[in-house]
Amino acid sequence: MSKPPSRSAGGRAGSGSRMMFETVKTAKKRKPSSTRWLQRQLNDPYVHEARKLGYRSRAAFKLIELDDRFHFLERGARVVDLGAAPGGWTQIAVNRVGPKGKVVGMDILEYDPVPGAICMQGDFLADDSPDRLKAALDGLADVVVSDMAAPTTGHPATDHLRIIGLVEVALHFAMEVLAPNGTFVAKVFQGGTEKTLLDMLKRNFTSVRHAKPPASRKESAETYVVAMGFKGVSDQDADWRDDRETNEAE
Repeated sequence: MSKPPSRSAGGRAGSGSRMMFETVKTAKKRKPSSTRWLQRQLNDPYVHEARKLGYRSRAAFKLIELDDRFHFLERGARVVDLGAAPGGWTQIAVNRVGPKGKVVGMDILEYDPVPGAICMQGDFLADDSPDRLKAALDGLADVVVSDMAAPTTGHPATDHLRIIGLVEVALHFAMEVLAPNGTFVAKVFQGGTEKTLLDMLKRNFTSVRHAKPPASRKESAETYVVAMGFKGVSDQDADWRDDRETNEAE
């Protein structure tokens, strides 16, 4: 069975530890699917490692692995974390940017504050949320990360459109707040981004890559788009920004 690398509090590689496989008996009032989920959790090395290191979720390792590969969480960077609950990604961002950096997180769910970060509860799709984030950030961002996911319907095509819709809204926000050469990271489903969204990313960033970090379960359809080197909003994409400013003025 594979295991993740052990990490220090700063999210760097160390030595791992072996774990025994545990089986879970089906209780009378527990559905078989719940039993399978519980058994998977008990035997997931990332879950064990997250608990040992005090990370709030195994998802913290996804950001660790993405940053280890692409190196966007630099010391002193300013980061916006969308879909932040329960705070695992925020923890890693705070550790990696250090005390001279700044991390602002938001989620529709209430979650405990992360030391060293500004944590906000709110629906990112609400009209006032982008302005709340900008006020907390108080300047430009170097990185915008989004681990947001829409509730699944079980219909792959519908679920894909929902997640792409979230990515588009997050991207529009990122292009409003990113500093030159900034980075945008967002969760998408396998199959990557749709052509319209991918073309927008390529017009406005110098590098656009898709990556599935090892901590993402093999059976999961999720993957991540990593767009680096923000060039500023292209003339072709300026209309949406002008429309937003007009609507705000009205």
